[in-house]
Amino acid sequence: MLGLRAMTERLEIDALRALLAISTHGGVTRAAEHLALSQSAVSHRISRLENSLDCKLLTRRSGAQGFTEAGLKLLDYAERMIDLHDEALAAVSKKSLSGTVRLGMTEDTTISGIARILGRFTRLYPQIRVSTRTGQSLNVQSWLKAGDIDIAIMQVFDADLRPDDTVLFDDCLYWVKSRDFTLDPSKSVPFLSFDTNCFYKEWAYQEGQSWGHRFHKVLECPSAAGIQSAVRSGLGVAVLNGMHVTSDIEIVEGIFPAPPGITYIARTRSPKLDDASLALIREIAREIQGENPLRAVG
Repeated sequence: MLGLRAMTERLEIDALRALLAISTHGGVTRAAEHLALSQSAVSHRISRLENSLDCKLLTRRSGAQGFTEAGLKLLDYAERMIDLHDEALAAVSKKSLSGTVRLGMTEDTTISGIARILGRFTRLYPQIRVSTRTGQSLNVQSWLKAGDIDIAIMQVFDADLRPDDTVLFDDCLYWVKSRDFTLDPSKSVPFLSFDTNCFYKEWAYQEGQSWGHRFHKVLECPSAAGIQSAVRSGLGVAVLNGMHVTSDIEIVEGIFPAPPGITYIARTRSPKLDDASLALIREIAREIQGENPLRAVG
């Protein structure tokens, strides 16, 4: 009887997607939002999966959603099975896509797993060629405006969002320095800049000067890791987004103007996308939008 049951058991792809979404987005509620399902529908899929395997996959400890040992083990298989499932569908689909997509993006996006995403995308759509460039946000914007790229993955201030932008995730900006750096606002402040064309620097200089501060640039480095290292070394003050502010970096509050919010977006040259570009945006958004469900501005 046990052998017969083992032969008839099946792992449903939709249930595995629900399990993976719970892990990625931090719980049933956010997984339901991401999958555009009700919470009860997600819970029902997990229950069917647990009944099929005759074991518990999720547990609640101190009010938090967690995974059992079996659940954690299944997660690893789930990701690989879903990837193979989607690749197989793309490989045999009559609606196979082809073409070339020119992608521009910032370094922040590359550390959000973009290499893995693009690798998976090329396996899903082997007939689509993706050409990628990286640079600071203002450079990426200029490439898009000049027609050098088709899709821009970049940061913008919240006030600069457009109705046809695809929002990936939100972040915050902070004034930061080393805990050992003594800041004297009455003197010219040494500033660490990402680039000559750094929009953090442009905002900081303009708004900081309106508060009576003076700045002088002591470092220009396009790498977030380089700016972090310079901050820790006490070379000066910088503006960093939240994903780069670590516990050994001090946030400066009350001295400089409060930074505006920033949003990571996908922006295109034309509101009418070809199928190849649309497929790439959907794949990137699905992977890196984090805890926020994909949304359009406006």
